[in-house]
Amino acid sequence: MTDATKDAAKDPAPSRRALIGWGGAGLALGAAAAGGAVAMTRTGDDIEPTAAEAGAAVEFHGTHQAGIATPVQDRLHFAAFDVTTEDRAEFVQMLKDWTAAARRMTAGKAVGEGAYGGLAEAPPDDTGEALGLKPSRLTLTIGFGPSLFEKFDLADRRPEALVDLPQFAGDNLDKNRSGGDLCVQACADDPQVAVHAIRNLARIGFGKVVIRWSQLGFGKTSSTTPDAQTPRNLMGFKDGTRNIAGTETDRLKKFVWADSAKDAKDAPWMHGGSYLVARRIRMHIETWDRTSLQEQEDVFGRDKGEGAPVGKAKERDKPFLPAMKPDAHVRLAHPDSNHGATILRRGYSFTDGTDGLGRLDAGLFFLAYQKDVREGFIRIQRHLSTDALNEYIQHVGSAIFAVPPGVRDQDDWWGSTLFSKEA
Repeated sequence: MTDATKDAAKDPAPSRRALIGWGGAGLALGAAAAGGAVAMTRTGDDIEPTAAEAGAAVEFHGTHQAGIATPVQDRLHFAAFDVTTEDRAEFVQMLKDWTAAARRMTAGKAVGEGAYGGLAEAPPDDTGEALGLKPSRLTLTIGFGPSLFEKFDLADRRPEALVDLPQFAGDNLDKNRSGGDLCVQACADDPQVAVHAIRNLARIGFGKVVIRWSQLGFGKTSSTTPDAQTPRNLMGFKDGTRNIAGTETDRLKKFVWADSAKDAKDAPWMHGGSYLVARRIRMHIETWDRTSLQEQEDVFGRDKGEGAPVGKAKERDKPFLPAMKPDAHVRLAHPDSNHGATILRRGYSFTDGTDGLGRLDAGLFFLAYQKDVREGFIRIQRHLSTDALNEYIQHVGSAIFAVPPGVRDQDDWWGSTLFSKEA
């Protein structure tokens, strides 16, 4: 009997979530043996909208990790961890335990034996705050930072593309909000589901890892779903109009996945993976709010209402870059201005109270995936040194991670291609 069948036998009530699977032939309702959780197979990393609205589960297994080209959820809990154990076997076992927990949580199930019903003298396997909640399209994505490769004799397995980010113009980085040996990105439509996931992984990792820093996010600022309404950032402007969509397999292969011999020549374990840059960008909200509408539009190179490029009528009209001011953000960030450099963005807005001076600590938690950071984020960010937007923002946190390929099946685990002897 499979685990799913056992779960179904324990919880046969029809009120539980039904399985939804979909492929090239369209939607099909699954059988009760699926464990009662709504599940969606990722084909092209896109998800059927009606299933998303139902709080469905995103399939955990796949060639690539979910949470990259997957349609962007509404909420984020991102955590960077430092490794505290020196025992390689202990760390590998933690990765396996994390994978088992992630597999269950993304399916809407409790970790291990659950939050209650076990031994009264022992802590429960699950913290319990997600009991009764839908999976809410939870995705969990793991990445390995440069500093991890200084541990466990991994120096010769560090990919060339996992570079230390250079200092950029205007950076004011807080070391307490930067770096990390590894990270977990939890995205969901319910913030409690995302927080529950990070909390339980941190609990399982106690004694082996410790959270270095974390960030909550809301109001996605980019979309990976074609023709979806483009989200707005806290400055009120649409962002990421031509972001790579989960259905654009050609662009994903060209710009996101490290899946060719050339991309992974020095690190074959990264085949099917990607590289993540995370940046905490503080917005000077109060200064921006006192800026004239005309200047705001000049800074971005778009109108604020429709989001159309300068001189155009519709948001998705092809921009005519020379019509924009030389320091307009869109003009400087556009692929045509960066030798074709393109990244997949899935950032979130954040507000973290005030700074003690009566100003909002708010901004953009920028997340960008690419197959090579040197040809993606670094190239673009250097070109943005003269960006007019720099007057209103400041990068205060930074990290980079190698995101390994997806978990293939029930026997696979996060990081297996890096840590398995046979790999």
